[in-house]
Amino acid sequence: MTDAPVPPEPSRPRLRRWAGRAWLLLGILALGWVANSYRTRGVADETLRSGPTVMVRDGAARLELLPAASDGKSALVFICGSGVAAPAYAPLLRPVAEAGHPVFIIKLPCRFAPFESHRQAAAKRALEVIAAHPGNSRWVVAGHSLGGALACRVAQTAPAGCAALVLVGTTHPKQEDLSALAVPVTKVFASNDGVARAAQVLANQRLLPKDTRWVEIQGGNHSQFAHYGHQLGDGEAAISREAQQAATRSALLAALADATR
Repeated sequence: MTDAPVPPEPSRPRLRRWAGRAWLLLGILALGWVANSYRTRGVADETLRSGPTVMVRDGAARLELLPAASDGKSALVFICGSGVAAPAYAPLLRPVAEAGHPVFIIKLPCRFAPFESHRQAAAKRALEVIAAHPGNSRWVVAGHSLGGALACRVAQTAPAGCAALVLVGTTHPKQEDLSALAVPVTKVFASNDGVARAAQVLANQRLLPKDTRWVEIQGGNHSQFAHYGHQLGDGEAAISREAQQAATRSALLAALADATR
């Protein structure tokens, strides 16, 4: 009896092709998961529609929430976090417009603003809004995550147009020293934030003015500052999204109220 022939082993080039295809598939799946985690969710249609008290205008560079009745003085420029679409912030910020403050949600170029040129363009968008609305003399500039870093730039670039700075869920400023900034600053952070960790936020205290108002949201995380999925690396929230956003909104409204005094 003769031995059965042994099938030839796959050639090295074929193994490399299989490995390459497997890595490509894993990469596509990972990108899909990340993209899905940033997808806007849980935003009611009526939140993004105009109504008796708020007019909604959606453009290429920003989402506007304009109150029917406004004091004509204070307004909010809010810069999105990296990867987060402007509509994800509408549930947080529409009540600010309903309280009489025009809200301009600045979109990031390419959603993630991956390059410095994109970040410069986003900061420029915020500055253009301020310049285009001279009737609103008291601007609160705010941002979430990367948007907070860009809000710092705006406050430094146009101190005359910025009446207050509100930084939400961000470790910024990290490199630039804003301790001499002549406008009120509010820092909103969450105890369970796994992206902008509380320890990192507090480690940068010296870079902000001594009279900065610190608002820690116990049980909050990074993703619940807006309406999107669970961001990679984030902690688990111990409070509801609504409760976290209510606390954030209170800080924004307080800054707007102080700006008009």
